Amino acid sequence: MKIIHFSDTHLGFNDLDVLNEEGVNQREADFYDAFKQVIDAIIEIKPDYVIHTGDLFHRASPSNRAITFALAQLKRIEQVKIPLVIIAGNHSTPRTSTSSPILQALKTLDNVHAVFEQKYETVAFDDVIFHALPHVNDERIIPDELERVEASIDSSKKNVLMMHCSVGAHYLMHEFGEWVFPKEKEYLFEKMDYVALGHWHGFGSVGKHKNVFYAGSTERTSSSDKREDKGYVLLELDDELAMELRTITLRKSRIFTIDTERFEEAVAALDLSEIDDALVEVLLTNLTTSTSIDITNREIVALFDKAMYVKVKREFRASEGSATHDDIESISLESYFVSHIVESVENREEQERLTAKAKALFARYEEGDDDAL
Repeated sequence: MKIIHFSDTHLGFNDLDVLNEEGVNQREADFYDAFKQVIDAIIEIKPDYVIHTGDLFHRASPSNRAITFALAQLKRIEQVKIPLVIIAGNHSTPRTSTSSPILQALKTLDNVHAVFEQKYETVAFDDVIFHALPHVNDERIIPDELERVEASIDSSKKNVLMMHCSVGAHYLMHEFGEWVFPKEKEYLFEKMDYVALGHWHGFGSVGKHKNVFYAGSTERTSSSDKREDKGYVLLELDDELAMELRTITLRKSRIFTIDTERFEEAVAALDLSEIDDALVEVLLTNLTTSTSIDITNREIVALFDKAMYVKVKREFRASEGSATHDDIESISLESYFVSHIVESVENREEQERLTAKAKALFARYEEGDDDAL
């Protein structure tokens, strides 16, 4: 029995205010492309079943474009008659009972079994039973739902548990409504042939459980997510579990560090050979008040002009007597910055030059110019 497991596709996600040639947010288009790559693989491999463990959409009320795209792609699976079981995640579950679950729209597709009613359901076939526990807003019902799971295990078939949750605090995403699988119930995993998880965006097994896996997300929803190994899990459930991660092609993500103590040398040493259309993050280190003013974001972004987007981070050099975060919060950032110039720069003429430039930059920043700092 061959199964493809994927998850956390977050269709409709957009970010960075960069549009493609069709006028669509480029990051939104990247998520559509990742999803299509998985659907292409499904049609090529033709597994017996496909499972999706939550967060098909990024929002409980996705855009018309996201809905239309999802239905068109899932229709392709329907046309080759591969059964798809999909559960709701926290992103695609309404927070109030007055809103209709978006996964209800999938009921219009044959061979698509959508579980979204915030309760445990089974989806049974001749050779396998999928124990589907979607996201639930009321965590208090989880123990009862897990008892129903245990009572429904069928030893004459393969048993696959599908959930969208954290198995241990390590896998928390710190999002609204997420819940942690009760540790005292982890013995259920040993009764399953496979436990398919969604919610955590990295691929991997969970703890000591060799049959419990997060498929991970198909794209990056955060600049802090630098993972390249995103895609889908291909598993075979025969006498033993055999599985592998099949990766898909993502937009390149590159990280650069520029030591501002030797700025020109560091810039000259940059390897810019693989930044075309990439997501680039640049960390400026060893900054002083003076160099932070003189080196603008605009100047840094210009160095990476072939990248799709450049994010600049700044790391100041530690110094004795420097103010704590509490000190900084008690006054305006502009006042703190100017006072720091006066304290750290001895030359009066240089003080005046940097102070004037700092005030001008803060004025531009307040007008909404992101490149001001």
